[in-house]
Amino acid sequence: MSSGEPARFEVDDVARELRNLVAGVSKVYVGKRELVELCVAALYSGGHVLIEGYPGTGKTLLAKALAKAISGAYKRVQGHPDILPSDILGFHIYRPTGERIFVEGPVFTNILLFDELNRTPTRSQAALLEVMQEYQATVDGVTYPLKRPFMVIATQVPAKYARGVYEVTETLADRFAVSARSHYNPPEEEVEILRASDHILTLPVEQVTTPERVYAISSSIHKLVHVEEHLLDYMVRLVNYVRYHKAVAYGPSHRATVNLVGISRVLALMDGRDYVIPDDVKRAFTPVVAHRFRVKEEYELEGVTPEAIAEEALRNVPVPK
Repeated sequence: MSSGEPARFEVDDVARELRNLVAGVSKVYVGKRELVELCVAALYSGGHVLIEGYPGTGKTLLAKALAKAISGAYKRVQGHPDILPSDILGFHIYRPTGERIFVEGPVFTNILLFDELNRTPTRSQAALLEVMQEYQATVDGVTYPLKRPFMVIATQVPAKYARGVYEVTETLADRFAVSARSHYNPPEEEVEILRASDHILTLPVEQVTTPERVYAISSSIHKLVHVEEHLLDYMVRLVNYVRYHKAVAYGPSHRATVNLVGISRVLALMDGRDYVIPDDVKRAFTPVVAHRFRVKEEYELEGVTPEAIAEEALRNVPVPK
């Protein structure tokens, strides 16, 4: 194959790679397999992940294990009220000769863990908008391309239980392909965590693939997995059910529908299929839309949640035959 010729992939090979990646990460990240699969689906669809959970539930371990399994670069940002955009993107150093040197920020990596995103002021949150959407960073008017693949795994503490937090802006939340919750493991899994605690810091994760291959497959997903027109219509009807629900103040954007297609395709590949079925869409739907819309205050007071509305849509929108 010539260097200018696009890579060709076999569905069975890619499906095996995806399953091996999930299995490799799951060897050190005990339990929560669905969360691991969502992260892998986001990575291969070119998306980002927002995880809500308490400290010490393994979110950092998940990001580091995923980076090691793809032999990719990993960096971490700790959210706090004093963080500046330059702490995220990088900055220029000017020498007396007039030479300008760019010092890369942590976004120049393959997997970026942004811990406690909602402890970060909105000004610094905005530094992520360009990098997450356009895969580039502009500093002092100069634009620098990021590594590919590039995925942000951001965590946030539950706002109603935390002190000193900022709300993640609607525009930034919409940049995340999926969201998920990271709860405490059940007792039987916690015993397994204790058994592995002596060697977990060495992160014994085998390399499954490379960043170059991940990016090449990601760029070919739309060719590998077919989505029938009636399933595209099903996705649109699901999103619009939520968008125009009486309890919703504002609904999911069109980016949500695009991400729903991408995540569904990767989930289909994990099952060894080159076509999407309704079950792929159902599985992806709540993680893709729940963080992208707001429930009206009067309904919030009644205990209505975004997840409940998303599940209502799945129950009420007819599934294509």
